[in-house]
Amino acid sequence: MQNVGEQGHMALLGHSLAAYISVLDRERLRKLTTRIQSDSTLWLCRIFRYENGSACFHKDDRDGLVKVCRLVINARYEEYTTEGYSVLSSKQPVIYQSASCRPGLGQHLCSQLGLPLSSLCTAPCNTIFGSQHQMDVALLEKLIKEDIEAGKLPLLVMANAGTPGAGHTDKLSRLKELCDQYNLWLHVEGVNLATLALGQVTSAVTAATRCDSMTLTPGQWLGLPAVAAVTLYRHEDPALSLAAGLTSSQPVEKLRALPLWLSLQYLGHNGIVQKISLATSLSQQLLQKLKSVASIKVLVEDEQSSPVVLFKFSQEMSAGSSVASVDGFCSQDKNVLDTFNRWLGEQLAQLVPTSGVDIVELEDEGTCVRFSPLFTAAVLGTQQKDVEDLLEKLVELVATMSSTISLRQNFREETHRHSPSLRYIEELSWPGLGAVRYEPQVDGMDESRMKQELENMNNELLKKLQELDTDIIFSTGPEFVSEENCIFVGMVNEDIDVSELANTIVSLGKEVEENGRLLENMTERVRKGILEAELQLQKANEDKLIEEGMLRQLPLVGSVLNWFSPVQSSIKGRTFNLAAGFLDSTDVMYSTKVQASRESSQHTPTVPSKRLPGQKLFQRSGGSSDSMSETSSVGPTEETSREEATSESTNTHPFTSPPAAEIPPPSASDVTSQPLETEEEKHPEGQEVEQSER
Repeated sequence: MQNVGEQGHMALLGHSLAAYISVLDRERLRKLTTRIQSDSTLWLCRIFRYENGSACFHKDDRDGLVKVCRLVINARYEEYTTEGYSVLSSKQPVIYQSASCRPGLGQHLCSQLGLPLSSLCTAPCNTIFGSQHQMDVALLEKLIKEDIEAGKLPLLVMANAGTPGAGHTDKLSRLKELCDQYNLWLHVEGVNLATLALGQVTSAVTAATRCDSMTLTPGQWLGLPAVAAVTLYRHEDPALSLAAGLTSSQPVEKLRALPLWLSLQYLGHNGIVQKISLATSLSQQLLQKLKSVASIKVLVEDEQSSPVVLFKFSQEMSAGSSVASVDGFCSQDKNVLDTFNRWLGEQLAQLVPTSGVDIVELEDEGTCVRFSPLFTAAVLGTQQKDVEDLLEKLVELVATMSSTISLRQNFREETHRHSPSLRYIEELSWPGLGAVRYEPQVDGMDESRMKQELENMNNELLKKLQELDTDIIFSTGPEFVSEENCIFVGMVNEDIDVSELANTIVSLGKEVEENGRLLENMTERVRKGILEAELQLQKANEDKLIEEGMLRQLPLVGSVLNWFSPVQSSIKGRTFNLAAGFLDSTDVMYSTKVQASRESSQHTPTVPSKRLPGQKLFQRSGGSSDSMSETSSVGPTEETSREEATSESTNTHPFTSPPAAEIPPPSASDVTSQPLETEEEKHPEGQEVEQSER
């Protein structure tokens, strides 16, 4: 939520007060509104060094430019007030804008004025000399000459004192000379106009005071909510200004300046200068600190006075990456770096929200992080402590990004080493180590079933990876990706062993695959076993009917015959061994109470874990301490002996063991065989019965 201070409450009070003032009688209302507007105009012209100017207050910061264009059209087309748009057909008006101006500004201007888009001409920026975000004055002059020769009428040039993306200022002095030469109107807007209120202003911004009009947004610069934007202009004909809508004869329209009038009264000149000066000092503080941060490239117009700071993570400036990694990374470095810088901006905005950093997309530099306190400091209450916190978080994130990029190529190579089971997915929009997909080698499966199998298997593998004790984040990736059923590996530190990571993913993938096959085979075995058991029991019933005869099957007669002449039933029960997958009679179980067990060939792969105490998974074991190394070397041996002792104690029953003829003694492999332990532990009671019978 916006930080509304006392000056913000004063602005909000102005809206309520304007509603009360509007009910005054017409004469008193006219005098009061005229005084409010004239005072606000005088103060703004003095603060921002715009002499002999008039002011237009408007809600939308684009409306001032629209009204200025109407003023220019009325001034250049003398019969426009009577003939209307038919006058424009004789000479088509042309409006020039910079290639780095606000997106959609020219289109909005044409739609409000009723002009075709062919009346809008975009002048390119510098390509060789000067800033690549400044309008190329030489090419602009060439375009003006071509339009004049084509019978068109150049009207207005829109320039920037602080471009929306990079915060650069056009060459306003040369543009003003060019506009005076060809009788064009020069309009300027941008965040750098706020620095006109300071004591020391660069000559590039000071040239804006000579332009024909400029649009100011004091509400953003001073943290004033719902305050109107202001367009300062110079024109001698009040009738044309009234026709263009820059001035109004309605007193209620002039009350739009009341919230700003109250706020300016409350802040005073010193308060206004202090807020703008604080914002520029925050920019300089961050700019000086960024010079000492490795792998960070700073993009500013003027290091001495730039109120907007742009920076980006650059792999070319990273000293911690190996040459091999950089060589393998250069082919698609721009797209990947844009992804990493987008992640960097999102993380900084989330970790330090009061800094007000955001992400900008520039044509040449790509994705950058922007710090523009003139737009955000007064609203969010940014202080020097916030800049220090921003720098601290930036250093931590840069170290993580550098290690991730340096290990990205190694992870790709390790993944290719496990091909075709593990496939590396080239996803340039993922800021992390990479994306992989485990693909089981199954033949004779249709496409739809194979896709479903991939989805189920990789989802199960992702759950197992997320349960591991590691700092690496495994996820399904962004919402819109080119490949489906992938596992995305997040940012990593430099001590991560990518070889162990790839091996673990493959091991867990095989475990999931074998568990799936085991379950599928078990389901098929159970189904076939049930059918076979039904057939055997049906045949046994038929044999019983033939053996005993029909009379014994009758309810009453059968009971009497069975009482006089008992018959031993020949029908035996059936038992199904899930591990071995076969049917057997229950004679052995009834006689010995021990179900015969057969060895199972199912083995479940496990992920080896040899780590130091407190060490996360996939981390390389650095030379931490001798004691930790000794513990690590002795630990697995002790654990193995402990497991063997447990197995032996489990297999050794407290009662008398069965004879060797029925159950052979366990071998070395049977001691650690999990199925044998499970079978014997399931029927300890049977051994007791056998012992008692003996």
